This record gives sequence, C-alpha cells and structure tokens, in this order.
Amino acid sequence: MAVLGKIRSLGPVALISVIGLALFAFVFSTGSGTVTDVFKADEFNQSRVAIVNGIEMDRTDFMNTVDNIEKQNRGSRSSIQAMNSVWDTELKKLILQSEYEKLGLSVEREMMRDLLRNNLLAFEDFIGEDGGFDEMKLNQFISNLKEISPETMELQGSLVNYASWNKFEENIASFGLEETYYQLVSAGLNTALFEGEEDYLMSNNVVDFKYIKIPFNTIPDSLIKVKKSDVVSYLSENKKDFSSDETRDLIFVRFEELPSKLDEEETSLLMNDLINDKTEYDNSSDKSITYAGFKNTTNTKEFLDNNSAIKFFDSYVFKSSLSADISDKIFSLKKGELYGPYSENGFLKTTKLIDSKFLPDSSKVRHILIPYFGAVRSAPDVVKSKEEAKSTADSIFKVLKRNRNKFDSLLELSSDLVSNQNNGEIEFAYVDGFAPEFKDFSFENNVGSMSVVETDFGFHVIEILSQGKKQKVVKVGNLALKIEPSERTRDSIYNVASKFEIAVDENNFRNYARENNYNVSSANNIGKLDETLPLVGKQRSIVRWAYEDDTNNGDIKRFSLQDGGYVIAMLSSVNENGMMSYEKSSSAVLPRVKNKIKGEKIAAMVKASNLDEIASEFNVDVQTSLSVNMKSPVISGVGNEPAVVGYAMGISKDVTSKAIVGNTGVFYIYVTDRRISSGLQNYSNIINVINATRSGNVRAGSFNALKDEAEIEDFRSMFY
Repeated sequence: MAVLGKIRSLGPVALISVIGLALFAFVFSTGSGTVTDVFKADEFNQSRVAIVNGIEMDRTDFMNTVDNIEKQNRGSRSSIQAMNSVWDTELKKLILQSEYEKLGLSVEREMMRDLLRNNLLAFEDFIGEDGGFDEMKLNQFISNLKEISPETMELQGSLVNYASWNKFEENIASFGLEETYYQLVSAGLNTALFEGEEDYLMSNNVVDFKYIKIPFNTIPDSLIKVKKSDVVSYLSENKKDFSSDETRDLIFVRFEELPSKLDEEETSLLMNDLINDKTEYDNSSDKSITYAGFKNTTNTKEFLDNNSAIKFFDSYVFKSSLSADISDKIFSLKKGELYGPYSENGFLKTTKLIDSKFLPDSSKVRHILIPYFGAVRSAPDVVKSKEEAKSTADSIFKVLKRNRNKFDSLLELSSDLVSNQNNGEIEFAYVDGFAPEFKDFSFENNVGSMSVVETDFGFHVIEILSQGKKQKVVKVGNLALKIEPSERTRDSIYNVASKFEIAVDENNFRNYARENNYNVSSANNIGKLDETLPLVGKQRSIVRWAYEDDTNNGDIKRFSLQDGGYVIAMLSSVNENGMMSYEKSSSAVLPRVKNKIKGEKIAAMVKASNLDEIASEFNVDVQTSLSVNMKSPVISGVGNEPAVVGYAMGISKDVTSKAIVGNTGVFYIYVTDRRISSGLQNYSNIINVINATRSGNVRAGSFNALKDEAEIEDFRSMFY
C-alpha cells in the first residue's frame, strides 16, 4: 500500500517513466529468450487446455463443446459444471488414446465398415431390395455429402453435412476402439484355480469364539497426551488415506448492500403517497385534478400493474397460502379495507381485500377434451377448426346430459391420454396449476354440474364428481415496493469496505475484524476449479485470484459481489499437492492416534489371564460370536473387525488371546470351535462368479488405474 501511495503521488511524466522502466526490466529479465519467444510461449499455453500423456487437448474445440453444452442446458448448468462434464469425457478419450497407441490399436477399413453397418441397420436409406444393409447406398450417400459440402442432406428425419458425418464416424470409431480395448483387458482377468479355492475357503472356513471388548473410552481423552510426532508418524504410515490435491484456504468478511433506516423511511413515504389520493393542478384545463390512490382506486389491477413491484394476482387464496404473521389480519378485513404498510421478504407492502367467499380446497372431475388445430399441445393429426371442435364438444354434452352413463364410451374422443387411463378423472387442489377456466368451473360450481368449458387446450366437457371441504378464500391486491439501498447507502458501504481493506492490510485480519465486530467467515480446501464459497455463492473470481502465481499467504483483496456488496478476502493457507499437513489432518487423525495409545495402555493394565477374569476386572460381559469367516469379518453386536477375526482364524482352540486392538476397542478372544472345509472337487461356478464381477468392474477399475498413472498437465484454470 505504501508503494502504491508513492506512485500515485508522482506526476504524469514521472508515472509514464516508471511504467516504461518496468516494461524495460520485464523484457530483459526473460533470460536468454527474446521478446518474441515470450509471446510465442504465451500463445502456445493459450492453445491447449491440457496435455495428457503428451497429447494436447485443444482449447478451441474444448471451449466450443462447453459452450454447446451450456446452450443445450439453457442455464441449468454453470460454465464450470459444463466444463467439468466435458473435461471428464475428453480426459477419458486422451488417456485411452495413449493406450491405443502403445498397443497399436486402430480402426482399419473393414472394422469401420462393420461398425457403420451395425449402427446404421435401422436406417431405411441404407437398406437394399433384399432387405439387408446396402453398402453401395452408404458409399453413395457419403460421396454426395462430400460433393455438396458444407450443405446438408436429410437422413432419417435429421439434417446432416459432411463435417457432422465425419464427427459421427469419429465417435463410432472411438466407441469401437474402446470396446476392443476393454475386451483385451477382460481377457486378461481370468481367475486362477487357486483364487476360486481361496474365495471358497474364506467363506466356508468358520470359527466360533467367545470375546470381551474393552471400549476405548475406558480411558478418558484427558489422560492421553498426543505429540505432534505421533500424528506425523501415523500420517507417514497411512499416506494413501491422507493424501490431498492442491487446495487453498480463505478467510473473508462480507459487506452486504442492505438498505439503511433512512432508505426504509423514504420507501414508507413513497408508499403513503401511493395509498392516498393525490391532487395536482392541470395547466391545460386550469383545474385541480384528483388522482385516486390505492385506497380508493376502482381499477386495482391497472393501479398495481403501474405502481407495484408485485403485479395483481387475479385469483383467490386460502389462509394457508399467506404468511402466518399476517394471515389472521388479512382474513379479518372487510371488502375494500387495507392492512399495512408492513415489511415482508425485502418489500414494504400494503394489502387490500378485493373480495372473499367460500370455495372447496379440492375438486374431483372427469372430462373429455376436444382439441382444434393450433390449440396448445394439440397432436399433429388434429385438423378440426375451432368451430368444429366446439360443435363436437356441444354434441357430446347433449348426449351426456341425457345419459351420463355413456361417458366411458365417449372417452375415445378425448385427446387427454393421461386422464383417459383413469376413466377421464382428475383430482386436484385449488392451488394446483390448472388452466384458469378449467379451475374456475371445477371449484365455483356444485357437485354434479356439467358444462362445456373452453381453454387454450381446446373444449372440455367437464362433470364435477366431488369436492373437498369448503373454506373461506380471499382475493387481495398487494401494493409492494422493494426496499432497496440508495446510492447514498451504497457509497457508504463501499467506503466502509475500503477502510476495512486498508486497515487489515496493516493489521492482523482476524484480530482487527473481531475488535471491530465484523464476522469472519472461512472457506477451506478450495480446489483450483471450484466456484462456490460459503455464504457468498458462486465467486469464481475469488478462487482464481487465490491460485494466481503472485498471490501469497496473507495477501488481501476486495471483490464486488454480483448481488451487490463486497468481500474482503485473505489467502490464509496454500496447501500443496501431496500428503495432508499436520494442521489439516489432525482433526481426523487425532482420534485414531488416541485410540492406538489407549489400546496400548489398556493392554498394559490387564493382569488376569482368562476371559472371565478380564471381564470382571473391566466390568464387561463375555459375548459369543458364531460362524464367523474372513470374507465377512463381522462380529455380532460389534460390527466389522477384520483384525480380530483374522486373529481368531489363526489362534489355537481353548486359548485366551493376547490383546487385539480393533476398530472399536481392545478385544480378548477364546476360540471354542473351528470348522475347516475340505474344499470342492470343482471350483468352476465360483470362478465364473468372480470373472463376472471382475468383468463388470473392468471399465471403471481399469480407467481409474490408467488415470492414476497418467501424466496430466491441467491448464483449465487459465480459461475458467
């Protein structure tokens, strides 16, 4: 900050000189490389999004695919989500491609023809007179596509050009190679005879034993002193469980742009102006004209559409649909009366009762729908005009009016295939989203009523079968004004955030924030391509800053939030790729290390030599576990204890074991019986099961193994 202040204090000429010298220094600090080399290197880095086993992933193709996915999903996926999806696909392609090259796998002409044939058998354009696949027709189609490129031809109802056809062939070839590769892997996974035997014996060699468990909490945590070296040693012994990718930790303070008390007061004054009538002098008529406010307007819809942040909702609502805080007050109003102003969900509101009545909360009807050409969701084969559809519906109504028992026989005329499966019946609540005309008839008429009702879907012949309990409903108009921070308030918040940024740059972030009553939030273990932070949502710019080469521990920066306000963030920790640090892992490791120490202490405390005496010494019960095997090392009443079961399989009968430190405590066991299987004459069935299991896992298992071994240079964070 001091350096920036000095630069700002310089005159314009001096400032230009400083910038020039900086650029000069930069150019000549590039070692033996020239300026051209620097820009070439930058261009090279910009041209690929990754290098996988020496194969480049083209940036332009990658980003175009991401853009297409975003468009297809119409905003339901963020850019990062779409990018990650494409990354998984492209990464798989390149990893497998490097394997294909090692093995010399490729799609030759004959294989490609077979793949095309298998994928195009259902395409009528390529079927010959004999009913089989006609390769000559395929060749002619491809030749024609090439000839007219980039124009399109129709294929099975879709438009195809030569470029899209090539992409189709590439995808088919990729699929064919992938299938061939996994078949080769599967062929190498045949189970040996001894594996089948081993699997059988692990399930069928069983043991019965008595045991006692001395829980770890026998010794309180307060008596256990864990040294840092103990944790580090445990981490070293269990590296696989505590490895981590490169991450960042942040702390930050959020400054929200919230309206001030003065903003609320100004909104309240504006509300009063809108509620009450207003008299203004009209120069053209030389008269004073009174304009009706919300209280006295005779056209509530027009008034609200022109003046309210919430437009008029021309429907009735049940009490349950209103906020519990105001529902009683709204329902006690008389027609034309107002309630408010009151604050709700960031708005200042005044509610006016337009009307009230009693309506059922649900209705069960049956209907026959007659659509017309151009009606919403009408099928392509619908050709009736609106007048013809109305005439058909009227005819059906006349028939049913004479004999309602004919309803089922007329259902075949209805286009509502969903309700037709339930005899034309529909049961729905008043709050459900139905066509307004359909809903109005179903709720505002009595049971047994029948009529022809027009909606955007066509003409409905509706009969009301039953209705729920009638309840009071109200129609209201809500004059709502958004309570927003003024420009004055926004400037004030900006100044507060800026002062905080300057202050914490010169002080301890946490201490200064605490002393000045600011809430400090943490965001830990942030990945390079993460985009969401707690409390502030999607903030990709903050994550990118945390990973920039010139961002160091303790650096502080201010960020503007999309929904208004600011975040002052500090990079609190850089966690490199590899084994977790002591600080990061201690919360997970400490309980394990403590249990290990407790296990050793409990074992040292035991003086007795048999199970009953040890049980009495520690006030625990002797338990029994029967028919336990190594394939499922579960002790009844305890859970998964492989170390204990493994010990039981190896210890002699009628001997009390030494202390066994398990997952849930310290165990002592006494084997009462052991049943060793004599084996089978033939293990083919078991081998087949194992082979099937391995084959089912071959894709995910082999790819994950390849991915772990792959050399991946990931540059995505440069572009996203």
